[in-house]
Amino acid sequence: MTRHLLKMVWNRKRANLLIVLEIFISFLVLFFVAVFGINSFKNSQIPLGFSWRNVWVIEANPQTYMWSPYILPEKALQEKYMQVLSTVRSFDQIESMAAAIRVPYTNYDMVRYYVEDARSFIYQYHEASDGFKDVMNLQVVRGRWFESSDDALSWIPVVVNEEFALRAFGTEDPLGRIVQAGKMKLRPDRTEDNPYFYFDGRIVGVIKGYRENGKYSSPKPFVIFRRSLSKPDDDMLPWIAINIKPGTPRSFEEQLLNALNGAAKDWSFQVQSLEDMRESTLGITKTLVTIAVIVAGFLMLMVGFGLLGVLWQSVTQRTSEIGLRRAQGASAADVYRQVLGELFFIATLALIPGILLIVQFPLLNLIGDLKPSVYFYSIVLSIILIYILTLICGLYPGWLATRIRPAEALHHE
Repeated sequence: MTRHLLKMVWNRKRANLLIVLEIFISFLVLFFVAVFGINSFKNSQIPLGFSWRNVWVIEANPQTYMWSPYILPEKALQEKYMQVLSTVRSFDQIESMAAAIRVPYTNYDMVRYYVEDARSFIYQYHEASDGFKDVMNLQVVRGRWFESSDDALSWIPVVVNEEFALRAFGTEDPLGRIVQAGKMKLRPDRTEDNPYFYFDGRIVGVIKGYRENGKYSSPKPFVIFRRSLSKPDDDMLPWIAINIKPGTPRSFEEQLLNALNGAAKDWSFQVQSLEDMRESTLGITKTLVTIAVIVAGFLMLMVGFGLLGVLWQSVTQRTSEIGLRRAQGASAADVYRQVLGELFFIATLALIPGILLIVQFPLLNLIGDLKPSVYFYSIVLSIILIYILTLICGLYPGWLATRIRPAEALHHE
């Protein structure tokens, strides 16, 4: 039977080749849409690792200084920054405050490479002050969070998330382990070839989850390095995160901005709620999903019309062949199975190279760190959708083929 189907498909290879190509492309598009959808759904079921409710963020811009971990600001600028922090602390409406190099939903990543003990991966990193845990409601599952006594240490305390601890150390205890390149500073004895030196970062705690890009983002290794706000030599950070007391009106934003502008007249400030930033990020994600679904839908529609047209024309041109089969005793069900069998055979010819191509993605790491289950479910779902489309497109032409009678075949001749 397979040989017969292959012969029939080969006899109409020009028309069928285009359909095979369309199904192949549709399968790839469906796969990527399925990967995005299934992965996003699975991620949405994972705890986010922080709280965005009642959290506002202040972006401070000194105008004359570009934020950099390598270049220390002038003393006058540092003093003004400390004055800005003091102004924020003075409000009763603010329960807790922290400075950070970035905040959730800013939609850009700061990354480094971890390479040690034959393990290597990319991790996101962050720098924040002691109050960041209270502002963002982080959950420490092992060890501790930063504390003021860490100022006396000769190394930088580091907190990592569970994903980092698992990838870097497996089942071993991560506490006390070193994470290199925690922070860079200009060397006092710097030369042109060697201007910086590194502090060692040592892990003091592990936090649960923590995915800055929102609930649909995949869990990634994350490292938070401590920055002190009690030492005015290197503590300038561009973001100030504050936890607002419940019930505080939005009009407090204007009062806060006026006070900040008074403390640093030549600076600019922008205040946003983390809830608004979250909604903006979710809106972008939903837009991307909508666009992907529309593109996939139109592509499937084009493939459907192509399959319907080719099969309809095939049935019309093969009246004598189908009539002869009926005259030899073939039932309507036999003819129906033949027509649908040819169509499913064409779809299978397109799916085989598509599957062979897709299974290479995890090996080459072309889509990132996705769980094997996401690949499997995406492939299965895409195959099912392609075969459902094939079945729908073959129903009417197949029905037309069953209506052909032997007498019509003789008349056609």
